[in-house]
Amino acid sequence: MASTPALQAGSYRRALGGVLARLASELEDLVVLDADTLRSTGAIEVYKAAPRRVLNLGISEQDLIGTAAGIALAGLRPVVTGFGAFLMRGWEQIRNTVDRDGLNVKIIATHTGLSPHIDGSSHQVLEDLALMRSLARTAVFSPADDVATVEAVEWLVRRYRGPAYVRLGRDNAFRVYSEGGFSFRPGGGEVLLDPGEDATLLATGAMVGVSLAAAALLRSEGVRVGVVDVYSIKPAPRRLVLEAAERSRLLVTVEEHRTLGGLGDVVSSILAEEGACARQARIGVPPGVYGSSSRDYMELLKHLKLDPQSVASRVRKLACTT
Repeated sequence: MASTPALQAGSYRRALGGVLARLASELEDLVVLDADTLRSTGAIEVYKAAPRRVLNLGISEQDLIGTAAGIALAGLRPVVTGFGAFLMRGWEQIRNTVDRDGLNVKIIATHTGLSPHIDGSSHQVLEDLALMRSLARTAVFSPADDVATVEAVEWLVRRYRGPAYVRLGRDNAFRVYSEGGFSFRPGGGEVLLDPGEDATLLATGAMVGVSLAAAALLRSEGVRVGVVDVYSIKPAPRRLVLEAAERSRLLVTVEEHRTLGGLGDVVSSILAEEGACARQARIGVPPGVYGSSSRDYMELLKHLKLDPQSVASRVRKLACTT
C-alpha cells in the first residue's frame, strides 16, 4: 500500500489575525469585536496595530452579537471573532438582530470542528454549519486553508454587504493552495482533481487537504477519484455538484462536522432538487458521537476515521460496491 502523502499545515488563526490587522489599517470603519479570546483567535494582531478599533466584550457572546448589530446599524463595518462553540451561544441574537434585518455583520468562528483537540468535546463545535445555514439571510463559508482564509475574509469584509459566517479551524490548516492560487467568490468551489468515474470527494474546510491525501492513495491503486473544495456552503456551488454527479458514480462528502445538517445535507438537497442520480455517501462525525481530548490533532482525526487512510479505506469500499 502506498504511503500517505505528507500534509503541510499553516494556521487559520494566524492568517485571520494578519488579514484583519491589515484591513484595519486600510478601512477606517472596521471594528473587531471579540469575546475575551483575542490571543486565541489571532485578533490580538488588530489590537497591537490599532487598539481603538477593537472591542473586547468578555465572555458574553449574546452581548457581542447585539453590540455588533448596533455598530452595523450605525454604518460601521463590524467583524466578530470567537470560538465557534461559544459563538453559538449567541445564535438567538444572530437570528433576531443580525439575520432578520440582514445586517452587515461578519461572524468569524475559529477553533471549529475538532481543531481544539486538547480542549475536548466542550470546545469542539460539530453543529455550527447546521445552525448557521438554516438562517434566512446569512451566507456561510468554510475555507480550506490559510491562503483561502485570507482571500475569503478580505473579500467578505471589503465587498460583501450582509451577514456572513466564516468557519475556521485553530491551526492545522492543511495547505491546499499556493500564495495567489485561490480566488474567492460566494457560491463558488474549486475543482482540485477532475471528477473521477469511480468517485468524487466533495470536501470542505480542513477536510479538503485530507481528501487530497486520500485521493492520492486511491489513485495510486487505480481508483478513479476526483476532489472538489466546497468552500461556499451557502450559497452552494450547485453547478460543480451537478457536474460531479454527471461524471461520477459516487459522490462522497467529507467534513469535520456532523454528518447531519452540514455539507452532506447541502449536496443531498441539490441532487434531490435537480433529480440527479448519483449515489451519495457521507464522511464526518456520525450521530450520537462527540469528539474527545487528544494531545495530537491527527490522532483525534484517526480515532474518528477522518484521517487520509481512513477516508481512503471508506471510499475504496464504497467504490467497489457501486
